[in-house]
Amino acid sequence: MAKFVLWMNQIPDVTLYLTLSFGAATENFIPVVPADTLIAIGGFLAGAGHLDALWVFGGAWLCNVLGAGLVYRLSHVHGPAFFEKKSGRYLLKPHQMLRMERFYGRWGPTAMFLSRFLPGVRAITPVFAGATRQPWPRVIIPIALASAFWYGGLVRLGFVTGENLADLETQLLGLNRGLTGIAVLAAMAVAVWWYRSLVPDNSE
Repeated sequence: MAKFVLWMNQIPDVTLYLTLSFGAATENFIPVVPADTLIAIGGFLAGAGHLDALWVFGGAWLCNVLGAGLVYRLSHVHGPAFFEKKSGRYLLKPHQMLRMERFYGRWGPTAMFLSRFLPGVRAITPVFAGATRQPWPRVIIPIALASAFWYGGLVRLGFVTGENLADLETQLLGLNRGLTGIAVLAAMAVAVWWYRSLVPDNSE
């Protein structure tokens, strides 16, 4: 990480702000992008006096929310048609989509909020929120709130480590391991739900 931070520190400030913001937006489309690490490093550089923490946070937060909103919008427009096709029905059958619509109707804002803290999962939930035609305030508002908490925390974490990069790396490793574990459990729960719901109830 030290070489990567050194490389980032050599980039002009404006370019670095744009890079951090682009990374925060891109993870909505490519979940493997290490946006969390990038933003924490941005906070670290702000703590060292090379960047402005508010600009790091503001750019990351705004672009992440806009990226999630674009995913939601694209799914809102094209998602229902896709899941009506044969290829889409391999993923979710009509009665499963109905169950998911009911789930989002009841727990949508809570699911949107909590999913923003889980790597990988945060990129998926807006897709199905759009495909089930959830109203945008029930999607974007909780995403915006959760992203503010998350990126604010990451910038703060990097900022308070001062110049102790090893401490930041250790804390990020522990945080990512814990959240990835929770994300894996959530994915397993969804997989179990998908398998058990393949056969519709008599009432559906």
